[in-house]
Amino acid sequence: MKRLKQNSSESNNRSGFNGESHLSRRAWLGKVSAATTACTAGSVLGPTRWIFGAVEQSRSKLIESLPNGVEVWQVTTEDYAQSNIYCEVPYCSADSRLFVYARQNPRLTGNRTEFMAVELGTWRQDPLDAGVTISGCAISPDGKFYYLKNVDSRVELWRADVAGSEKTKVYEFPSRPRLTSLGTVSSDHRYYACGVVTDPNWQMFDILLVDLSTGESRIIDRDPHILNPHVQFEPGEGRQLLVQHNRGGKYTPDGKLERLVGEEGATLYLLSVPDGKRTPLLVGKPYTTPCTGHEAWIGNTKEVLLTVAASGEFAREKGNLLGVRAERPARVVARGYSFNHVGVSRCGRLFSADDWQGQFKVIVGSTKTGRCLEVCDSHTSPTRDQATHVHPYLTPDLKWVIFNSNRTGQPHIYAARIPNELIHPLLEETDPR
Repeated sequence: MKRLKQNSSESNNRSGFNGESHLSRRAWLGKVSAATTACTAGSVLGPTRWIFGAVEQSRSKLIESLPNGVEVWQVTTEDYAQSNIYCEVPYCSADSRLFVYARQNPRLTGNRTEFMAVELGTWRQDPLDAGVTISGCAISPDGKFYYLKNVDSRVELWRADVAGSEKTKVYEFPSRPRLTSLGTVSSDHRYYACGVVTDPNWQMFDILLVDLSTGESRIIDRDPHILNPHVQFEPGEGRQLLVQHNRGGKYTPDGKLERLVGEEGATLYLLSVPDGKRTPLLVGKPYTTPCTGHEAWIGNTKEVLLTVAASGEFAREKGNLLGVRAERPARVVARGYSFNHVGVSRCGRLFSADDWQGQFKVIVGSTKTGRCLEVCDSHTSPTRDQATHVHPYLTPDLKWVIFNSNRTGQPHIYAARIPNELIHPLLEETDPR
């Protein structure tokens, strides 16, 4: 099993996105599983111009037809720096026809991160738009994609309909933000939030909340250890934020990462919107082994899915994939794998994860019964480049799982088609075992 070391201050640029960091989640592995959290701060947006690249003919190809009926397609073939963005939410249109990935297109100048919309099955690819970085990106349950653009000397937040042609400026930042996370948007499009750092000495970190209806913005939370908060709006009412708390993490005053997390390990808390009231979740020390920094909301249930270090009482045979609600102890959701990165389907009934060992399998399972399906081997060899981490997520219709792999030697994006006869047993309400 490969071990990934704690990232250094220089590792911010190893995503392959020409220094425009997209929130590295370098897994710092424990003895038998992913153990702690990863973080990157300081995506500073500079002046830029944007020119679109040409649309290319798809060269996507079927690379595996597995005995279980799964088909694995290699979606990207160009030797660009590219990523499926991340797995906490599906970056898909509401009808599951399209998904979005990010790449560095060498033909672009200025806003160099190109967001590509791919039609599943036909593999037609068209540029959705281009922005400055993956940092700050967000997508709503109804398939509206948010991203940051440099326009002249301004930094603006834009929204694009993944399934349409509409693109709209929704907010202009009063000054250039230093981002520390992906963004997130409430289901009603009222609020947008992301992690930023405003302290010039890099000792305090912030959660920025933007009211998109009024244009007002303010800091609603500040802490020395929310280095990489991975803020996520609860997808139902959209009035709670999930925040990752890297207790003991620290930067030097000149902005170099000193440590990802301290001996106390990472935990999670909820933040109410707009008042910023905290509610701790009972995960991480002293309740469980440390959180790995991989978590997602389970649909509209108000429960959070997460992984913890697969050791001791949470070893893989006992279960390191957990579910937790406010003011309740965590429950074991599934066992048998060293679960690491996680995502949850829009309906909340299924999870996606990678097994952080061997061939780094893509796993799909029930959030209720824990029944699991081994979809395919990713055949990736993870490095510090986040595009080599599997990061699997399910399309809203539960027919495809999108993931990353460097099985060819170059990171590419893959899509595995899952037959209905494999998915339906996972949706049963009781486990026959």
